[in-house]
Amino acid sequence: MKKINQKFWLGIIVALALYGVVQVLLTAGVLDDVQRSMLLLICVNVMLAVSLNLINGITGQFSIGHAGFMSVGAYTSAILTLDYDVPFILAILAGGILAAICGVLIGIPTLRLNGDYLAIATLGFGEIIRIILLNTEYVGGASGLSGIPAKSTWTIMFFFMLITVVLINNFIRSTHGRACLAIRENEIAAEAMGINTTLYKVIAFTLGALFAGMAGGLSAHTFYVITPGSFNFLKSFEILVMVVLGGLGSTAGSIVGAVFVTLLYTYLRDFPEWRMIIYSIVLILMMIFRPGGLLGSTKFSLKKFGKKEAKANGGISDSSTS
Repeated sequence: MKKINQKFWLGIIVALALYGVVQVLLTAGVLDDVQRSMLLLICVNVMLAVSLNLINGITGQFSIGHAGFMSVGAYTSAILTLDYDVPFILAILAGGILAAICGVLIGIPTLRLNGDYLAIATLGFGEIIRIILLNTEYVGGASGLSGIPAKSTWTIMFFFMLITVVLINNFIRSTHGRACLAIRENEIAAEAMGINTTLYKVIAFTLGALFAGMAGGLSAHTFYVITPGSFNFLKSFEILVMVVLGGLGSTAGSIVGAVFVTLLYTYLRDFPEWRMIIYSIVLILMMIFRPGGLLGSTKFSLKKFGKKEAKANGGISDSSTS
């Protein structure tokens, strides 16, 4: 436990040092607008990947409708700041809470499904949200919402991302997180041991939706414009690629996957038609040469705490130090 605490605080210190370095580079004008936008997008994608990993990687559910929750948060926060002058932070939290409520409403009936059936149900949810937005004039229809105030600064984005990673990682390490891991390993055995599997699946789904909603709100206040097309199946697939690429069940892997995909997205922005093809090729190569993902279940540590720690944690993927 002592080593875990040391590792946690060391990770926080390194993260704050990284924040300080980037802040100095931004203030000095060393980083241009493209690089700044890329950093903000990395923060959004890390939140999305880590929250989806809680559902897919930790609890073992197969959700591919994460962009739907992201859109709920994005539109809610944008409407609140545009039409009702709600303070920015409150608007982001409101977007996340509404997305979490959607997660509960959708999760209760659908999480009794498994595997492909659950994937189809969550995909259907994401598409229903997109079609509703597409046909609602109040939110701009196909044109979307524009003129959203750009209030997502590097500082706000970084600390939202850091809080997301810390909270989800602490949840994974808690008793409730271990119940989710038990469900992933063998749902029938977990239920036989007295674990309320439906309850924990709904909790994981709700937490994932909450942070996806907040990521959507932060994204909306970064890029000025949001449209229903920004939250289609391809966006959900992109988030899934980040998680699979980094390693299912690894929070640190999700962060690495999010950074990798964001860099790929940024440098291939002039070739959007090639992006999905390259994602697919990367995934195929990953399945062939490293099926566990870039990090797999390998612990991500600033110090090599040794094999003893890996055994002590029972394979739980780490990552507050990332």
